Amino acid sequence: MAPNLTSLKDDALIALDNLTDRASGLVNPTIRLGVTGLSRAGKTVFISSLVHNLLNGGRLPVFEPVRSGRVSKVRLEPQPDDAVPRFQYEDHIAALVRDRIWPDSTRAISQLRITLDFESASGWNRLFSAGRLSLDIVDYPGEWLLDLPLLAQDFKEFSDNSVARARARGRANLSADWLTLASSAGPTAIADESSARRLAESFTAYLGACKADASSPSTLPPGRFLMPGDLEGSPALTFSPLPDLPDGRAPKGSLWAMMERRYEAYKKHVVGPFFREHFARLDRQIVLVDALQAINGGPDALLDLEQALADVLACFRPGTNSWLSSFLTRRIDRVLIAATKADHLHHESHDRLERITARLVTRAAASIGMSGAGLEVMAIASVRATREATVDHGGHTLPVIVGTPISGEKINGETFDGERKTAIFPGDLPDDPEVLFKVLDADASAITFGDVHPLPELSFVRFRPPHLEETGGGLKLSVPHIRLDRAMQFLFGDRLA
Repeated sequence: MAPNLTSLKDDALIALDNLTDRASGLVNPTIRLGVTGLSRAGKTVFISSLVHNLLNGGRLPVFEPVRSGRVSKVRLEPQPDDAVPRFQYEDHIAALVRDRIWPDSTRAISQLRITLDFESASGWNRLFSAGRLSLDIVDYPGEWLLDLPLLAQDFKEFSDNSVARARARGRANLSADWLTLASSAGPTAIADESSARRLAESFTAYLGACKADASSPSTLPPGRFLMPGDLEGSPALTFSPLPDLPDGRAPKGSLWAMMERRYEAYKKHVVGPFFREHFARLDRQIVLVDALQAINGGPDALLDLEQALADVLACFRPGTNSWLSSFLTRRIDRVLIAATKADHLHHESHDRLERITARLVTRAAASIGMSGAGLEVMAIASVRATREATVDHGGHTLPVIVGTPISGEKINGETFDGERKTAIFPGDLPDDPEVLFKVLDADASAITFGDVHPLPELSFVRFRPPHLEETGGGLKLSVPHIRLDRAMQFLFGDRLA
């Protein structure tokens, strides 16, 4: 069961926001889609490709409203929330299509509204429905999502969880300096601003090292420490977990009491408003994860991703909205976990990537006592940067992918210039996902002595976005993808029925 993240006052404000949203929705039917993801998963690319394919008649055979010809018009419209920055679709798609570079990653919340005029599949509904749906896409960093469980944790719980993760095998070398400094500050140390600042700076450096580490695909709370914005230097961002805190109250005037007060301020002024004003108003959600990087990173990286997925799932309020209840409260009734960069594998491994990710999600959900109701898992590529081919190697036919490596990428000692295409054999994922999870559940000696097979080695290269051909009228064709249409059908296809 998801933790209780709100107070009675928050619930009242959320109910008021939902009443306002629903009243507006009676005139202009709307669905709010949250888009987030863990590090390097491609949130900006997903939104840009989704919008580009809808606006430009992309190939979407699994998205039934488009396939059947029931969508008559698609257009961008002004977003409803004037205080939220607009998702700069035009800039991002220009980077992808014109410059063939990947756009910058999400650093803050943004929003975009795209409206579809359609004809209902039901003759009865055509008599009463306006045949219009606005999709409000809310883009926010995954770090903000992983902050939400803090609302249900006091400072000691937060400290215990943070220290346990820092001491884990995969992060111990990254956290050593911070843990040494934090351990020197005992529970009764006197509150001192200089000490608080040194601890906060060391803790922030540790979080930054985790984010930059390829074997650590998830990020750790507090998320705003790495993207402080106008809160930089404020007391609400100048705190740190403390190791081995005893039970009971913090001594008055202690560093412990100072850190506890600032942690509560962070929850009140940073996490709470995001939950109340944005997250609690979502109808559907997609969470993008780079599972391939975790698989390639080894057992520690996979376990890290599994824990991150458990934290993500704990944030959601699964359930179905009734017509009446939706006016007062809102539940995210569909959540899609999407394993991105499927174009880095041959299609023979796409189903395997999906099964591995689904197994990770199932294990993560079980660890927090949550069922899989309303959850879907897919392997996608928001933008397909490669094509498939075969090569003869030693009398064997190997499936390969062909693309243009980003300038500076190296393969077998050769450095690429960003212009020349090449073919690579990316490796194979195991057909049975349990092979991977036997590794996760085994101890180090079993792997060392060959009782458990190690994780597969994959060959990853960062490719440039594809070159798009133009039509006779000079219009570039829509961005190619893998299963983006299937994701759209799950996330909002039912609202266009």
